[in-house]
Formats: sequence, C-alpha cells, structure tokens
Amino acid sequence: MVDLAKFVRDIPDYPKPGILFRDITPMLADPAALKAAAEAMAAPFVDMKIDVVAAAEARGFIFAAPVAIQLGAGFVPIRKPGKLPFDLHSFAYELEYGSDELQVHVDGVKAGQRVLIIDDLLATGGTVEACCRLLEKCDAEIVGCSFLIHLAKLGGQERLSPYKCHSVLTYDQDDLESELSPSGRV
Repeated sequence: MVDLAKFVRDIPDYPKPGILFRDITPMLADPAALKAAAEAMAAPFVDMKIDVVAAAEARGFIFAAPVAIQLGAGFVPIRKPGKLPFDLHSFAYELEYGSDELQVHVDGVKAGQRVLIIDDLLATGGTVEACCRLLEKCDAEIVGCSFLIHLAKLGGQERLSPYKCHSVLTYDQDDLESELSPSGRV
C-alpha cells in the first residue's frame, strides 16, 4: 500500500500569503506513488466503458494519459486559445475576476462518446465545469470527473453535483492534516 498523502508537500503562503499550496511534485517523482495515484483515479470508472479521458492543461495532462491507458481509452487535451492547430469547439466561461476560454479539436470527442474528465485538483470547480460544458457541446456523455486532490471547503464538488465526482485525497482547507477518502491509501 502506498500512502499518497505522504507524497503531498504543504507549502504555506504560496503563491501568496494565506494560501496553503498542496505540492504534488514529490508524488510525480516517485514511480510507485505516481502509478498508485493514476490507478486510484481510474478505479471507480474501470467498468464504466469510458471511450475518452479528457483533461485541461496542464497538470491534468499528467494524470489523464496514464488513467486513459488504465481504462483502455483515448486521451483528448482541452487547451486555452491558440494552442490547438485544427478546427475547434470553444467554450467561454466566467471566473471570479474575468473570463477564460477552453478549446478542443472538433474531432477529439465524437457525439455519444463516454468521457471521463481528469484534473489534479478540485477547488472551486470552475475549470472542470467549463470542460464538462465544452464536451457536452460536442454531444459527449460525461460519465464523471476524477481528481487527485479535493479542497473540500472551496465548493467545487457542489458546483459539479450533476456529475459523478471522485477524489483520491480530500483536504479540509483549514487543516494541515488530510482526510483520506477510501481510496487515499492504495
């Protein structure tokens, strides 16, 4: 068993005072921990006939490709404007302080395909919600969303409540101690 929480480094006051940053680079550097994390993110979806795993840049890509391999699915990148070279579907969305846009190739996800969305972190849920809306625009079926880390007090899971959400590690933002979901130790 790998205790994945031991591979998450807490960095106080980064990137600004008052923020506790959950650094996953120690996990990425350890082959057994990285493998265990991808397996734990994929586990609830193994028997759900996933066609495509999708992720928004950049850290979501790190986990999406091994999860796709685990599930026998393809991987589709969702990017910011100007990063994809082919015909695109786009989705603009509002942030707390402005707006943003995500894009996917028109042939990346086909109508009716079953899609799992992956990201390293669930905080407020805005980016993953935009990914869901973008892929629904492609007539895809969103089977669920899987995250390595969930910052519970920021409301992301509630925002994504129409979708099945799975998180490997859940943190109460006020505590340095983690509350592990059942799959936190793999």
